[in-house]
Amino acid sequence: MSTTTIRIEDDLKARIATAAEHAGKSAHAFIVEAISQKVEQIEAEEELHQLAQKRWAKVLQTGKSIAWDDAKEYLVARAAGRPVVRPSARKMRGA
Repeated sequence: MSTTTIRIEDDLKARIATAAEHAGKSAHAFIVEAISQKVEQIEAEEELHQLAQKRWAKVLQTGKSIAWDDAKEYLVARAAGRPVVRPSARKMRGA
């Protein structure tokens, strides 16, 4: 494990100490956890972005998509626990 030095404004350092105490952790553990959570968030956002780019490329390649009204109806039914047939992709207008 390596050591990294960071500079933290005094007011933020005090807030970290207070928050860490409320969380029942040391300031060090609190900071490490906060950094870990932020890294995980950014990694998840990047993964989502890559998936969206891949799916958009497929839409552009095939010209097919699912209409929002069909997708919404499907999602609402699924969320309500009703059986529903998954909508199929179709050619977009103008594609």
